[in-house]
Amino acid sequence: MSTDKNRATAAAILPLVGGPDNISSIAHCMTRLRIALHDRSLVDDAALRALPAVLGVVEDDTYQIVLGPGTVARVTPEFEALVERGRSAGHPPRTAATAVTAEELAGRGAALKQAQKARNSTPVKLFLRRIANIFVPLIPALIGCGIIAGLNGLLLNTGWLPAAVPALAAIASGFMSLIAVFVGYNTAKEFGGTPVLGGAVAAIIVFPGVAKVDAFGQHLSPGQGGVLGALAAAFLAVRVEKLCRRHVPESADALVTPTVTVLISGLVTIFGLMFLAGEVSTAIGSFATWLLATGGAFAGLVLGGLFLPLVMLGLHQALIPIHTTLIEQTGHTALLPVLAMAGAGQVGAALAVYCRLPRNRSLRTTIRSALPAGFLGVGEPLIYGVSLPLGRPFVTACTGGAAGGAFVGLCNQLGFAFGATAIGPSGWALFPLLDGPSGLGPNLAIYAGGLLVGYLVGFAATYFFGFTRQMLTELNVDQEPIPATAPPVTEPVVAKI
Repeated sequence: MSTDKNRATAAAILPLVGGPDNISSIAHCMTRLRIALHDRSLVDDAALRALPAVLGVVEDDTYQIVLGPGTVARVTPEFEALVERGRSAGHPPRTAATAVTAEELAGRGAALKQAQKARNSTPVKLFLRRIANIFVPLIPALIGCGIIAGLNGLLLNTGWLPAAVPALAAIASGFMSLIAVFVGYNTAKEFGGTPVLGGAVAAIIVFPGVAKVDAFGQHLSPGQGGVLGALAAAFLAVRVEKLCRRHVPESADALVTPTVTVLISGLVTIFGLMFLAGEVSTAIGSFATWLLATGGAFAGLVLGGLFLPLVMLGLHQALIPIHTTLIEQTGHTALLPVLAMAGAGQVGAALAVYCRLPRNRSLRTTIRSALPAGFLGVGEPLIYGVSLPLGRPFVTACTGGAAGGAFVGLCNQLGFAFGATAIGPSGWALFPLLDGPSGLGPNLAIYAGGLLVGYLVGFAATYFFGFTRQMLTELNVDQEPIPATAPPVTEPVVAKI
């Protein structure tokens, strides 16, 4: 029965995105079906959003249909099968009138694509997207090793299973000790170089022998510069490699290019980049510690309140290297528990919408299906299916995030500092990753308290200030889709993502 439902969802989506011949590639992430289109103008956005299974749409490099966690992994194979069958079956030849219409639609689609590209393909966003492409593949390992590190810390503090502690420490720390190599590999791959050369240059940073090198009047430390040094070293290697490819004869390329690339990039890394990146990494760690230790509640209020808008604009990707640098330096990132409060505000806002619109069965069904994922830190279904299309509840959700962030920031300022040993999860899923000098009990209690504050303030702000009278009149009726008159509509916001 579940398979039939997923197949029906895929069958409903396919004609609304222009049919099999309009699709060039298909992929999915945790919550979204990602489709590359030949002609954007053939997509019926309004009809797609009206489908019960569709929680929203997002336009970026691909056309992304938000289906929610679990659902997207089941719908995507059905969708791929339908597309493959549709291509194999072929389609009848177009008439002259149809051909003209297709040309007109293609022209309109090109104009839409150009306008979308101008909005979303700014240099800053393209650069941040590339940074994300470097670090996102590393997140599963960060999560796994982070949870094992937390388990090892629990065993160490309680004295249970002492024989397992060294083994778990090795498992948890092995990846982090070599993360610079993986960052270098992915950096070279992302910027068009040979990945293994990027990894080879970045490996210099973590090689114990660099402690014998004297640079700037002092001995280097293994790991000095961390992931930022690895990024810079691998990017330099890509530039040197491309320069060699242009000038080295083909007959000597296999020997000369790798040697020159590693030698020049390695020397610059040892006698320049490691020192500079180390200074920058230290400054980032010191600033983050100072910010929460002195700014406390105000810093948490700003960070928690602005995180959802940063996500909508794609600017949150700039935080990934900062999180990773903090984890390298201190074993955890103190910023992530504060930023996670934005998800708590979103959950509270969704619960308030559920209570304020008792007659809107469609929206309440969406909220019921998306709330479990929201509690676990996956906020996209609630954002795109509930708060963002309604407008005001998105703002009140940010208010809840700000309140939760202020609570966690205040506790940090009072001396209860803690953070997350990995990036990726938030919400309840972040509990196993919490770590800090105050101990497991206080860490869990403060984080849980922040979530509770975010839920309550997000709920109260949305319940009392999230709706105008006109919105309640139009939305609190027995209907299927959210009406187009709900202010402001999704389209202008989605276009910015």
